[in-house]
Amino acid sequence: MNTQRQTYVADEDTSGSLVQEKDESDRRLLELGYKVEFRREMSFFGVIGMSFCAIGILTGMSSAFQTGLFSGGPLGLFWGWNICSLFMLFIALSLAEICSAYPTMGGLYFWVCKMKPDSPALGFCTGWIYTIAMVLTGTSGNLSVALYIASLVEIGQRTTLTRIEIAAIAWGVNIASGIINTIGTKAVGRMSAFNVWWTVGGTIVLVITLVTKAPKRNSATFVFTDYENFTGWTSEGVVVLLGFLQAVYTLEGCETAAQVAEEAHRAEFLAPVAVVGSIVGSWIIGLAYMLALLFSVQSISGVQATSYAIPIAQLYFDAVGQRLTLMCLTVIALAQFMAAATAFTASSRLFYALARDNGVPMKRHFMALNRFQAPFIGVWLSVLIGCIISCAYIGSVIAFNAILSSAAISVMLGYLQPIIIRVFWPSAMKERGPFHLGKWSAPINLASFSFIIFICVLFVLPTARPVTQFNMNYAVVSIGGIFLVVGLTWVLWGRTRFFGTVHTNPDLVQDSAKSDSARSNLEKIGTV
Repeated sequence: MNTQRQTYVADEDTSGSLVQEKDESDRRLLELGYKVEFRREMSFFGVIGMSFCAIGILTGMSSAFQTGLFSGGPLGLFWGWNICSLFMLFIALSLAEICSAYPTMGGLYFWVCKMKPDSPALGFCTGWIYTIAMVLTGTSGNLSVALYIASLVEIGQRTTLTRIEIAAIAWGVNIASGIINTIGTKAVGRMSAFNVWWTVGGTIVLVITLVTKAPKRNSATFVFTDYENFTGWTSEGVVVLLGFLQAVYTLEGCETAAQVAEEAHRAEFLAPVAVVGSIVGSWIIGLAYMLALLFSVQSISGVQATSYAIPIAQLYFDAVGQRLTLMCLTVIALAQFMAAATAFTASSRLFYALARDNGVPMKRHFMALNRFQAPFIGVWLSVLIGCIISCAYIGSVIAFNAILSSAAISVMLGYLQPIIIRVFWPSAMKERGPFHLGKWSAPINLASFSFIIFICVLFVLPTARPVTQFNMNYAVVSIGGIFLVVGLTWVLWGRTRFFGTVHTNPDLVQDSAKSDSARSNLEKIGTV
């Protein structure tokens, strides 16, 4: 199809010859084989806000801060943040280049299918693993909101909530995320755009509060060189590397902008810019927030021994007192809620994209849109799974943490699939979008590939020594379970029903049918 000529379609709501011109993004979607089914109502700030929400710089940094604090201390946190941010930027650049060529809501899944159409199993498994990862990410975020609320109650009312009460709050937060996503694109887009300003403004407020109110401000020597080890590992190198997990966990999510590519104008340019821009912005904002936390922490051992539901609450309480801690935790909790809601936005779009290509059972249900243009079945299935998994928190915190740790690994494995193709089969991406890396594409893809492999190995190492049943890293068991479920689904169901992307653009379907007919006639003539 010639992208330079004008393409017109008849308005199905009228009997006349009323026509409307498709914009460039719609043309590109049609060329990729899909008819236009979503209204493009999301602004650039909405798109970049999706990635900012998913990354959740305030929330990821706050929720996982103790991981780096206890494993390497300020030295590991500072240097780990900058090193990991650089490599996560490489990953974002690699993904953005592919996103620009294939701006569809399937994201990682569609890119793999498009670049390796001869390996449908690879595309199927990528789509399922990444969808599961997004559901688990949303579930993790919503439980974090519940933990922040529990900490607020503990600090404000001096009442400790039970695990059943915390799980019940998580169920309510899951349902609230579902309601927002059911309202549709405009609501999610406005929330995402608001989150950009909330993150920037909230960071400024938190930094100023910490720096001005802390009774003791630590020296630069402490912030940049102090080493801490609460892990039991004797190797300082391993301890510092384990602290890298905090940075990687925080910075995951930049690719979420691709999930709303069919709901934004100029998606072939704005979506990749949002993918890269969200990492750059998060790197800077996260560094400022981290330095404020490190200059203000009063007692690392006190944070390690806290009884609060989430350890960062102890750091704030020691640094700024009860009333300001309540304010700061409220800022973080609201940001966490918006981050978790966008994970369910991504998972519902992935369910839709898989259904469009016969990648899930009951495809018509998953492709159904309500009057707000929301794939509501995928939204509420994500909510239901989130509520069920939250029940595990009641029985065992260790089991719940293992399930959610596998989400971080699954996201990195999702990144790995398209980048592997770009490294070993660079010619597989036949198209090039307006955002491309030129001669830097190969080295950046190789650096991204190497870092992902390294981090996936790091994610499954024991985080404490000696290893016991209470501190073992069960993420390897959980990720193995995900692989088993996805593998069995492919063998028992997918291999007979999923054959790659399915064209829904009527023009391409007709052209394909004509080509098949012509090929059949030629074969008959040759036989005669």
